[in-house]
Amino acid sequence: MSNAEAIEIAKHRLALALDALEAAAERRHEADRDQAALADQIQALGNDRARLAGELDEQSAHARALETAAQEVKERIDGAIATIRDVLAADQGGNS
Repeated sequence: MSNAEAIEIAKHRLALALDALEAAAERRHEADRDQAALADQIQALGNDRARLAGELDEQSAHARALETAAQEVKERIDGAIATIRDVLAADQGGNS
């Protein structure tokens, strides 16, 4: 094998090695982009979770306030019914 042939073979092997290196670098760059996109999605999900947890807390507090108000209204209605019954019973006792 002549020097010229050996140089051509070496150049060819070098070109193949450079192509492989370039492909590996591109794959690595793509993986880094994918990882960055995934990190962004995770951060967005974390933000959404925090926002939703806050909204849930607000709605839970609102529901408790409504339950308390409903109980108070029920007690007032029960008291009004008892008063009306007492008045009707007294009126019926006086008309007999």
